[in-house]
Amino acid sequence: MIRIKDKSQCCGCEACVQRCPRQCISLIEDREGFLYPKVDKKSCIECNICEKVCPVINQSEAKEPLITYAAKNNDDKIRLRSSSGGIFSMLAEAVLNDGGVVFGVCWDKDWRLVFDYTESIDGLSRFRGSKYLQAHVGDAYLKVEQFLKSGRRVLFSGTPCQIRGLKLFLRREYDSLLCVDIICHGVPSPGVFRRYLNEEIANVAKNKVIDVDCLHIDDIQFRDKRTGWKSYSLRYQLRDNNANLYSNISLFTDNIYMRGFLQDFYLRPSCYVCSAKAGKSGADITLGDFWGIEQLKPEIDDDKGVSAVLLNTLLGKQIFEQLSVEKTLMNYAHVQQYNLAVYRSVARPQKRDKFFRSRKSFSATIESLSKITLKEKYIFIIKNLFRRICG
Repeated sequence: MIRIKDKSQCCGCEACVQRCPRQCISLIEDREGFLYPKVDKKSCIECNICEKVCPVINQSEAKEPLITYAAKNNDDKIRLRSSSGGIFSMLAEAVLNDGGVVFGVCWDKDWRLVFDYTESIDGLSRFRGSKYLQAHVGDAYLKVEQFLKSGRRVLFSGTPCQIRGLKLFLRREYDSLLCVDIICHGVPSPGVFRRYLNEEIANVAKNKVIDVDCLHIDDIQFRDKRTGWKSYSLRYQLRDNNANLYSNISLFTDNIYMRGFLQDFYLRPSCYVCSAKAGKSGADITLGDFWGIEQLKPEIDDDKGVSAVLLNTLLGKQIFEQLSVEKTLMNYAHVQQYNLAVYRSVARPQKRDKFFRSRKSFSATIESLSKITLKEKYIFIIKNLFRRICG
């Protein structure tokens, strides 16, 4: 039986909920805004299947990719709408053109982040772009299994722990399944993001002298590239009852939500001790931003996005290398150097508990916690000097 004694020991993949034969596990949101499984002990038959599909309990060995590329989609329009180089779209199109199904993360009608699938290329637009909060998996694993058993090809994309959860849930390998994970920094709380959005909407209503109930979310983009790939912006758009639009766009360095995210204040506790990164997820392909490409290969950097493509299995290598894509062979060590999240969890910040204890508004809390003390400034200077001296 799943017993959550330490919240860092649950990544929220929901594999246990979907695989339970008695359907006696439900999800409960905690005070931080994350979902955790709760077992109905009266209905539980102690089969321990929930434990057998848990990515934290059943960790695999870390491994390096077979081959690494820097790559970008030849279609600049798609690349600009994607987080980095637009490679996910190309992989997805290859599967769809072969009669397959693609699973990804998108917004639902209530602007909650969920898993869904598409059987058409037009449906891929919902899955493009980063979404910096944890997605609700729902019954996605069950649907993947149904498609696979019916003989369909499936591409499933998600975070490393979600891929590992799917692999354990299925309990066997399928040649028709392509798993694609991301270089994951960590997943923020959906509850915290709701808090941020509600505060933003209230501010717009106040400034425009509009009833807050008349404003509705029209669009959210975490990685708007109109200000560049390396200096991206968070953009949201609201619509009132008269169809008037109100847009807000701010650089990630200035946006109050991104500041808290990048300082790791509201990541899921398990993200500080991730059980599935460094090749442990079992994904065929890992995608992420190829940060540092302007130093390594400046001739291919146009600030529209370049993907780091890690081919972890022969299946992933076979499918990727069939694509008509602009790619450059790279060294995996370069990805590790510029994108530490590929193999290392972020440290749990001391200020995390202060964030969740704060009774101030969201913006006031982040402003307060983001201030750099004189001590922190000295430590930062010393660390930079040490890096320069030691190379």
